[in-house]
Amino acid sequence: MEPPSAVIPPVREPAAPAEAFGRRKRSWLREKLGAIVAAAVALIAKLKAVLLFLPKIKILVTAASALVSVGAYSLLWGWQFAAGFVVLLFVHEMGHVIALRREGVKASAPMFVPFLGAVIMARTLGDDALAEARVGLAGPILGTIGSAAVAIVGLVTHTGLLEALGYIGFFLNLFNLLPVVPLDGGRAMAAMAPWMWFLGFGAMVVLDFVSPNPVLLIITLVAGFELYRRWERRRNPTAAQSAYYTVSPRNRMIVGAVYVGLIILLAVGMHFTYLHRTIS
Repeated sequence: MEPPSAVIPPVREPAAPAEAFGRRKRSWLREKLGAIVAAAVALIAKLKAVLLFLPKIKILVTAASALVSVGAYSLLWGWQFAAGFVVLLFVHEMGHVIALRREGVKASAPMFVPFLGAVIMARTLGDDALAEARVGLAGPILGTIGSAAVAIVGLVTHTGLLEALGYIGFFLNLFNLLPVVPLDGGRAMAAMAPWMWFLGFGAMVVLDFVSPNPVLLIITLVAGFELYRRWERRRNPTAAQSAYYTVSPRNRMIVGAVYVGLIILLAVGMHFTYLHRTIS
């Protein structure tokens, strides 16, 4: 009987120095790449959390600026009237926000600036002057509805505070219809009659002399700069500029009817709330 054959494992020769160095280098690269990938995943997760929280941050900023404005106006009118005034500003600005989103333009939430009102941020006001007019008039339209609701409740319940808020709301929206950019009336004039910007600017200058006011002065300076910028472009228009201000006669008439109609409604509203303008 022959003895069983022995199974002898193969002897592995030691790796050459270059091969061993290559394996160590690949292992080091894998560790580094793994660390980089892990860090990138963690960063993406944090960015996702921040993006999810951004809407809440915007709401908090809007709320904070509203509270600051209420505090500032309270120094003049008391906190109840100040709070109502800020709400009316919010309603007015939301008209612009809604109109911008209908035009397919992303708009920020309203931001309140004490003694200067409120603003919204958007990269554009629409594709043409007609869209700009729709966005501009949307603020006074919704603002007029809000002011009328407050005024009617005040008149029915004989609440002087609400009547006074209705009056100031009507006045706020009427003032915004002055035909000068950056006010809402100036936006409407872009589609209806751009030459009216000069009339509106002249009215602002007269107001500055008749009733000197820092807010009026700021608006006048901004209006003067915007008037110069726009009119220079209209004097040497590009094809895009000419297309922007091309509005059909029918649409001009519609914008004009809405503009004049708002002025009449706001003047009537101020008349009736002025007769009962006492804060209880």
